[in-house]
Amino acid sequence: MRSDSPICDRVAPLRARTDLVRGGVRRLIYLGFAIAFVACGAAAPAASPAPAAQATAAPTVAPSASPEPTATPAPATPTATPNWTAVPDPAQEPAALAKQLVMVEAALRDPNVTGPQLAYMGHYQQLIYGTLQDNSDWKDTVLAALPEKTRAAVAGSLEAGRQLRTMNGAVPSRLPDWKIVEPAPIDDLLTYYKEAEKVSGVSWQYLAAIHLVETRMGRIRGLSSAGAQGPMQFMPATWAAYGKGDVNSDHDAILGAANYLKQSGAPGNMQKALFAYNHAQAYVNALVLYAEVMKTDPMAYRGYWGWQVYYPTKDGTVLLAAGWKKE
Repeated sequence: MRSDSPICDRVAPLRARTDLVRGGVRRLIYLGFAIAFVACGAAAPAASPAPAAQATAAPTVAPSASPEPTATPAPATPTATPNWTAVPDPAQEPAALAKQLVMVEAALRDPNVTGPQLAYMGHYQQLIYGTLQDNSDWKDTVLAALPEKTRAAVAGSLEAGRQLRTMNGAVPSRLPDWKIVEPAPIDDLLTYYKEAEKVSGVSWQYLAAIHLVETRMGRIRGLSSAGAQGPMQFMPATWAAYGKGDVNSDHDAILGAANYLKQSGAPGNMQKALFAYNHAQAYVNALVLYAEVMKTDPMAYRGYWGWQVYYPTKDGTVLLAAGWKKE
């Protein structure tokens, strides 16, 4: 649907740069299409998120021989709440990174992990994947440490990111004319994808993959440099032909994307339909891989929902958090 907008899919531990940046960049690769894509992640945390501090009671003072009463025990220390809004910090050696990834992948598949904690774990996953992309010789060691049930999903996501990284573009010199918003609730988006699947026959996983690569599940608001609009990045003429309602609505845009894909050959020929969406085979390959991961393991969608917006510039890669707006 468009072929512009550099985004970074490679973020190593980000170095501080104003209030927009957390960490530093080893290497940048820009994609000439997917606005918010950190598609295989970014930096990974150096240690697992700190667990809640255990409540500890001060020991009771032993009774003395005198008739004085026993000292009253001190109250228990309250359990600390982890900061789920913090930027995860990736490990920089494979054994520690593998432990982090085992923890993160398990958390993402735990239905009791929701809200800010779920978003944190998705961001954590994104950064770990990026670290693995930046240190490809660690990949086999880390994958071998994973439970078999999650290994294929991780490998598929890593390959999708590798495909997208082949789409190089010019390094931007300034930040984009965007504002970054919180994504719609995870269950609401899933409802929209499945509604679109019902009316078009396009599997919801392809729609989620497009939403992820184009605008990080709707986090990005603003025009692309080619004029594409909304969370599914429609060019105005394409929206007029295939969309209905508000191009900036996740619901309407997802339905419009499903309609466009159907008219372009889906679901019978997804390769053709996805290539019509963006004329780049690496883009198509990545979307198919992300979709297959979610088809095989629907819980993988929970991780993708938490991926954040990283943007490459000549001065380094910038994390554009919710609430950021180009001044």
